[in-house]
Amino acid sequence: MEWFIGTVAIAITAFTAANIDDILILTIFFAQINNKFRPRHILIGQYLGFGLLILASLPGYFGGLIIDHKWIGLLGLLPIAIGVKDFFKKNDNVMVQTCDIPEQGKPHLIAPQTYHVAVVTLANGGDNIGIFIPLFAGSNAVSLWITIATFLVLVSVWCYIAYQFSRHPAITKFLSQYSDAIVPFVLIGLGVYILYQSETYQLLPFFR
Repeated sequence: MEWFIGTVAIAITAFTAANIDDILILTIFFAQINNKFRPRHILIGQYLGFGLLILASLPGYFGGLIIDHKWIGLLGLLPIAIGVKDFFKKNDNVMVQTCDIPEQGKPHLIAPQTYHVAVVTLANGGDNIGIFIPLFAGSNAVSLWITIATFLVLVSVWCYIAYQFSRHPAITKFLSQYSDAIVPFVLIGLGVYILYQSETYQLLPFFR
């Protein structure tokens, strides 16, 4: 039993260290519920993006390909691209209507808003991969599955915490008024941070 508790504790520590910065992003997403998002878009998108991060980290368990953190940092270009797109998007009534999520109409397998959340989750996952690869590499089959199961539970916990933050009156009032203006800068800043933190700039010839 002690090894089980130890494995879960290590998984919680690794998840928290890798995802503490996701709370702000998730809070902003939840603050846009009934405008651009539904709760299911955020939850499914978070699970989809996080699932891809786990798959990208599995080579550490198999002892195969180890991804250079400099190349992982290129994921930072994704939130930058989304932020730039959102920055130049016209914020008028027509756009608000097109951003609303219709309850009826042609069904989609996965809503575009879900992909949006998944891409941001994946792009912000460079530190996740950097932590998960060595964690998986030191795991056996049983501890690996316990770790992954713990991660999947914590994704819901993280979404719940962010949802509660977004329901706080002061936070809700601020984000409801300024979230459209804040989101592009948060995403661009996040992308720049990922590129810098991963030392991706060293891939450029004049930094070598």
